[in-house]
This record gives sequence, structure tokens and C-alpha cells, in this order.
Amino acid sequence: MDKPARPPLTLLDKFRGSEFEEIYTGRVRVTGGEAAHARASGVVRSDDGSLDLELRLPEQMGGAGGGTNPEQLFAAGYASCFHGALMLLAAKNGIELKDATVDASVTFGRDPVDGLYNLTANIRVHLPGVERVIAEQLVRATERFCPYAKMARQGIVSVIALHSDE
Repeated sequence: MDKPARPPLTLLDKFRGSEFEEIYTGRVRVTGGEAAHARASGVVRSDDGSLDLELRLPEQMGGAGGGTNPEQLFAAGYASCFHGALMLLAAKNGIELKDATVDASVTFGRDPVDGLYNLTANIRVHLPGVERVIAEQLVRATERFCPYAKMARQGIVSVIALHSDE
């Protein structure tokens, strides 16, 4: 099997347009499983079949555990996007990163503003062998470039619609 190709550095090129330009859309469907509740017993599947996971309520939330959950999925997306952006920016700037890691934690908890729920995210970047000043500059640049970090900082366009079978 051939080694996967790295994304092209052209992904770093600035876009000059007046409207959002779609590049890729990931699609998944969640069903509720035997408990008819996705957090407790659901399944998440991507339209291309590459993602097919059992969802389970974590023990800390009163569930049995034994599957993944939305917080883990969000943390995985955030960490992998940040890592990818970090590697692209490092390559563009001639910085060799060996064994770079990005750890993400996403916490579900109570929101004191409205009494309901909210998420917090923490990203920890480890860049062994990179001078601290350069590492800090690279992480700050990645924070401005990574779409997940941008979403966490600025919000996201989110459209929620009821699908009708009529």
C-alpha cells in the first residue's frame, strides 16, 4: 500500500471571493438504536461508509459506556484538524516537526448563563525539539488558520431544519 499523500500547501492560499466556497462536505446519519436515544444506544454512520460507530452514554452521565459519544467525536475532529493545519503551516515555514502531538478534550457541562448545557474545549500541543518562541508563533498562527479553532472562537453558521416526508 502506498503512503498517503500530504495535503498540498496550496490549501494555505488565501481565498478571494464574496461568498463561502464549498470544498468538501462530510455527511453522517445518527439513529437512536435499541433505546431510541442516540446518546444511549445510537449509531453514527457516514454516507461513504468509512465511519460506523456505536454511540453510548458515558458512565459519568449515568450510562453504561462501551461506545463513543459526541464529545469524543468533536475532540477527534478538532485535534485532527488542528494537527493538520499545524503541519501545513510548519511545512510552509520550513519548520520540521517530528512527533508533534495535539491532545483535545471536550467537556460537556452545565452552563451558568442559562442553566442548561454547554461545551468547553482544551487543545494541548506538544512540539518536541522546536524552540519555544518558534513553537508559540506556530501554534498562534495555527489557531488563526484552523477552521475548528476559528469556529470555537467566532461561532459557526448553523442551519437546523425539520425534514418533512410530505
